[in-house]
Amino acid sequence: MPEPERVAAVRELLPATRAGIYLNAGTCGPIPAESQRAMDEQAALELTTGRALAEQWRDASARMDEARAAVAAVMIADPADIALTHSTSDGLNLIVSSLPWRPGDRVLTTSHEHPGGLGPLLALRARLGVEVERVDVGDGGDPDRVVAAFEAALVRPARAIMVSHALWTTGAVLPVARLAALARAAGVVSVVDGAQSAGAIPVVLDELGVDAYAMPAQKWLLGPEGMGALWVRRGLADATVPALAGYLSYREFSFEEPVLQPGARRFEATGFHRPSVVGFARSLGWLSMYVGVPWAQERAVRLAGAMADRLAAIPGVSLVTPRPVAGTLVAFRIAGWTAAEALAEVAPRAMAILRDLPAIDALRLSIGFWTTAAELDRVAEVVEQVARHTPGTLPTRRLTVLGSDGQPLA
Repeated sequence: MPEPERVAAVRELLPATRAGIYLNAGTCGPIPAESQRAMDEQAALELTTGRALAEQWRDASARMDEARAAVAAVMIADPADIALTHSTSDGLNLIVSSLPWRPGDRVLTTSHEHPGGLGPLLALRARLGVEVERVDVGDGGDPDRVVAAFEAALVRPARAIMVSHALWTTGAVLPVARLAALARAAGVVSVVDGAQSAGAIPVVLDELGVDAYAMPAQKWLLGPEGMGALWVRRGLADATVPALAGYLSYREFSFEEPVLQPGARRFEATGFHRPSVVGFARSLGWLSMYVGVPWAQERAVRLAGAMADRLAAIPGVSLVTPRPVAGTLVAFRIAGWTAAEALAEVAPRAMAILRDLPAIDALRLSIGFWTTAAELDRVAEVVEQVARHTPGTLPTRRLTVLGSDGQPLA
């Protein structure tokens, strides 16, 4: 099927793409209509039959198995190494808290980490006096600089490194495989925040060489909020005891000698909202079997690169995203405008859903496989219009209504 027809077909099944130019999957992606239907059906069943029948528990267990397998299919891993979580931050907290920290230990992270990743580390610092070192990696655009910075930091002993695969700020894709090799050579655990990479760019967890990889459902995997997954290297999983640890199922549980779940499953320590588990699995299956993950990722990265080049060519616009190592995020600034001021004009004028990044005072576009060239043309035209003015000289905007093709209606 030609690409335009393929894009039109998938957009038809992503209703949110008709609500505006959808450029904020880095916060929450559009959910497929069939995933929402599956969640609604599960919720309706629970409403009419309750949630306490034995067969419902068995069915819920089977749905969790499906979700783990669906994550493994997209991320190229063994389902046995996948645990379901409630978010990326949940997964990071679980793995970080399971390590044998001692007062005076060090943990290395980058100067661009998201609060969801920094939180567990700062809690360690407050509780145990663990030293949290934020390694300066610049904008993340020079892989050799990133590796050299961590190599220098690892001259002193450390317990772990925790880095994002793709920085939520500049959009740079970090050389996590190289960092994992450094960590392994130094006897250090490597933990990766996959919030902006899982589903967005190609990842083969079984070959990445890291020890743990946390990811959300609601961003590039197009699942519901309140779900996520954690991949843990089997040797590490079996050697850890999480602060919250899952035990054998109720049917197998022995009050005399409870036994931890094997491998990654021990990180599933709390209950899950069954409709969300069903929805997560359905979104992953839709991506794998209907959309096609390799095509989706290649298209998104290609569009993001073209948009970055176009924005960089606009007078008054400076690209924040380092082009050679970019994924699907494009961050930029407009001279004379704060990011908040620019967002207030660009978003309504283009009828686009995007966000600003106060931490670096930039705008950020999250470009997905569902995005069309016409939509990106529209956003670039608005950015160019705004860049020709200051907040005091920009003409008052007129209401613009877009048609189903993303073009303004007359």
